[in-house]
Amino acid sequence: MTGIKQWVVKEPWLNLHCELGEGPYYEVATNTLRFVDIIKKELHTVNVAQEPVGLKTLQLDMPIGVTANIEGVNPQEKILIAGKSGIYILERRTGKVELLKKFYDTEEKDERLRSNDGAVDPHGRFWVGTMNDFWLGDVYAEGSLFRFNSDLSRTTLKTDLTIPNSVGWSLDHKTLYFVHTTAKHILAYTYSPTTGSISDERIFYQHPGPGSPDGFRIDEDGFIWQAIYGEGKVLRISTEGKEGKVVGEVSFPTRNITCPVFVGTEIWVTTAAEEDEREVESVKYGGGIFKCDVGVRGRKEFEFRLERRV
Repeated sequence: MTGIKQWVVKEPWLNLHCELGEGPYYEVATNTLRFVDIIKKELHTVNVAQEPVGLKTLQLDMPIGVTANIEGVNPQEKILIAGKSGIYILERRTGKVELLKKFYDTEEKDERLRSNDGAVDPHGRFWVGTMNDFWLGDVYAEGSLFRFNSDLSRTTLKTDLTIPNSVGWSLDHKTLYFVHTTAKHILAYTYSPTTGSISDERIFYQHPGPGSPDGFRIDEDGFIWQAIYGEGKVLRISTEGKEGKVVGEVSFPTRNITCPVFVGTEIWVTTAAEEDEREVESVKYGGGIFKCDVGVRGRKEFEFRLERRV
């Protein structure tokens, strides 16, 4: 791959064997990484400065797709989560959850769908995508992309989605990027920071390989670091111009890379289990946590601005 900077990771930092590791979030104050296993319904926390020991696991009774901090609230006590039926406040010491707002108003949709990925925007609104729950055995065009405002009002931005994935914003807050995994592309929109509205949908990056774009993060220079599920890589994609250009690639020894997150100048990635037993090395390391120093920092995560008291 001429002209593309490459990094190679040979083994996991933590060989945890998640079924579906996702949603990595770096907690700066405690130097810890939290992440979820959506299938096992677990929230994991581990200190990144220590050897990979002391992993703490909170068992829940529903799948969590993504987590976020709440402005003015100690994240060691409570965080925001996107769960089975909507967005919730999670008490981390007890595992108790409080439903803030549901995704859907009908019981049928509530049963058939669950949260997947999402993020908080620069004005403190929470964006979450939904997709079919595991018990259905397949995915259908029933998912949506929602925006939850500080007053917990809910806006539907897109419908008829199969696997909606990461959401992120350009450094100037004028462009929103959104991954639709099954379409194998990153969409770009003109974004209004004031209203949170999106317009002028266009394909920013169409993935040509056999894998599919999953989660991403944006670095301090505005580049997208895009996990490619099924190909064992994270791509660094330039956001200059109308179409994304791959300028870097991090390769891993397991195929199902789900999402990166920045810890200083390192990217740490979550992965999912390998289902093909012929892929011996991928099976060995699937579901593990990997890290790689890429020499650039990520942008700061935004926090949910909840109007009511927690």
